[in-house]
Amino acid sequence: MNFFDSIILGAVEGITEFLPVSSTGHLILTSKILGLAQTEFVKSFEIAIQLGAILAVVWLYRNIFFKWNPEVWKRLIVAFIPTGILGLALHKYVKDLLGSEAVVLWALFLGGIFLVLFDLLRKDRTDALAEISVMPYRTCATIGLFQSIAMIPGVSRSAATIVGGLLLGVSRRTIVEFSFLLAVPTMIAATGYDLLKSAGEFSQADFSLLAVGFLVSALTAVFAVKGFLKIIGERTFVFFGAYRVLVAVLFFFFFL
Repeated sequence: MNFFDSIILGAVEGITEFLPVSSTGHLILTSKILGLAQTEFVKSFEIAIQLGAILAVVWLYRNIFFKWNPEVWKRLIVAFIPTGILGLALHKYVKDLLGSEAVVLWALFLGGIFLVLFDLLRKDRTDALAEISVMPYRTCATIGLFQSIAMIPGVSRSAATIVGGLLLGVSRRTIVEFSFLLAVPTMIAATGYDLLKSAGEFSQADFSLLAVGFLVSALTAVFAVKGFLKIIGERTFVFFGAYRVLVAVLFFFFFL
C-alpha cells in the first residue's frame, strides 16, 4: 500500500460510511481493484479509517456529544452493548471474513434484494417514534442486535440499524440519526480493540498510511454527511438496493 491507495480508500470510506451500501464492502472491493492483498495491516486499515468518518459525526452532532443529554446517551449505551459483546467474542472470525470478496459480493447482492423488497412491502406508520430520547430501551437493545449483523462485511451497518429501527416503529429520520450516533461508540471500540491486538506489528510507515487514510476519511465525511442525511431520509431503499445488486454483479463479471 502507498499514499495514493490510502487517499483513495479514505475517500471511499468517507463517501460510503453513512449510506446503506456497506463502506467495509466498498473498501474491500476497492482494495481488490487497487491490487492490494488483504494482509493483516490492510484489514486493520479498513477498520481503523472508518473511525475517521465517524468523527465527522461527532463534529456535526457536537451539540449532542458535548452537551450532556443523559436520555440520549443511555439509549446509545444500551444499543451498543449487544454489538460490543458479540464483536469481542467474534473479532477473530469477523476479521478473517474481511479477506473474502465472495462474502462481500453475496452480502451486497442479497442485501440489495432485501432492501428493495423491504421498501416495496413496508408501509409507513403514523405512530412512529420521532425522538431518540423516548425510544424504549428494549427497542434500543434490539437495534444493537441488528447492528451486529453488519459484522459480516457487505451487509452495511447503517442499513442493518435503519431497517431494524423501522421494523421496530422508529421514524425514518430518527433512526437515521440514531444510526449515525450509534456508530461513534461502535467504531471507537472496534478500532481501539483491533489496534490493541495488531498495532505492535505495524511499522512507522504503516502508521503514516493509517494517519493519511484516517484524515481523508474524516474530511470527506464532514462534507458528505449532511447531504447523505437528506438522501437517506428522502430516497427509498429501492435506489440503494438496486445499486448494491448492480455493484455486486458488475464486480463479479469484471474483477473475479
